[in-house]
Amino acid sequence: MAKSYVSPSFSLFMAAPGGSHLGFKPYFDGLAEHAQLVYVDQRGCGFSDEDLPENYTLERNAADIESLRHYLGLEKIYLLGHSYGGMVAMSYAIKYQENLQGLLLLATSPSYKFLEKAKAYVEKHGNSEQKYYADKLWKGSFQSEEELRNYFHALAPFYSTAAASGNAMMRPKTKHSYEPLNKGFGGFMREFDLRDRLEEISVRTLILAGRHDWITPVSESEEIHKRIADSEFHVLENSSHRIFADEQENTIRWITDYLIEKE
Repeated sequence: MAKSYVSPSFSLFMAAPGGSHLGFKPYFDGLAEHAQLVYVDQRGCGFSDEDLPENYTLERNAADIESLRHYLGLEKIYLLGHSYGGMVAMSYAIKYQENLQGLLLLATSPSYKFLEKAKAYVEKHGNSEQKYYADKLWKGSFQSEEELRNYFHALAPFYSTAAASGNAMMRPKTKHSYEPLNKGFGGFMREFDLRDRLEEISVRTLILAGRHDWITPVSESEEIHKRIADSEFHVLENSSHRIFADEQENTIRWITDYLIEKE
């Protein structure tokens, strides 16, 4: 079958609370051949302005995406979210579905249940340093950007199979915003639950997961796939949480195939 490319489409890539879009660009910029890319630093993160802690919420992050779409004068968009960004993307789809052309969910979770699995993983596999910094994550108790940077350094082998094997990853220097991260893990992420509303999502959805993901394991993506009717689901067998770093070629291939319309 011949393939034709979608007309200019728009994908928004969202970092986890406390992160920046710079961690995505080295891996996803190749998609610009098929879509106009808009990278997003969430409220209080990366290059976005800081805000009051009470405004760092899942609902506010989803509303910010809608405000940005409107500001840019876009009609229907493709929305891609990785990790916490996927939680924001699902929340956006539930509330603003009429503005979506499609939804892409990478290594994410539909509810607080992922925390229980991640804690069990660290308890079983973590060393003392990893357990120390993971405990700060669970409690939302980071006190500085340096502490958060130390967390990512200590747990890098968990986040990426490439890092675990000693291979260097493209990871540019970026601001680590600990206050939004604290608000998420120490607050609303302990009780957020989108599972009962995922059946409301009717846009075509691509779901990708890493077989060795420690923080949003495959079972979380399986739950999403089960509840979104028009979804396709693929597991990257040699990846952990940063699937786009561990298996960049396969990740881009699945996304490209999704963006391409078959005649």
